Amino acid sequence: MIRIRPQLTADGRAVRIPLADRFAPVVDDLATAYADDPDAVGRLLLAHADAVGHLDHAVTDPDATDYGRAMCAAEADGTREALLDESPAAAHLDAVLGDREAIRLADDLTARAACTRRTSQNGTAA
Repeated sequence: MIRIRPQLTADGRAVRIPLADRFAPVVDDLATAYADDPDAVGRLLLAHADAVGHLDHAVTDPDATDYGRAMCAAEADGTREALLDESPAAAHLDAVLGDREAIRLADDLTARAACTRRTSQNGTAA
């Protein structure tokens, strides 16, 4: 069962959903894949960096077309997916919640959001 525990930020003005513990195994797997085959994984990393650079440029270029932006986004998604395929832990990044767990998360988020609203209105952490 996946448990997502929303938390208030230290200043009480926002809700934080910690996911780093789910990301760490992906980094570990990617590092292991790189150690096993640095040339192949290095090429994937370079291709992804290039795709992300193109996407950043397309997003900030006022003359870029929507089609061009979509193509750059698709390229970045493809190279990211290729990298994640090197990590068995990546399959566990997406949270799939059952009905009860989803309702519990919604209740937790609502309670935390109410705290942030009170903090914003009062100017101090609740």
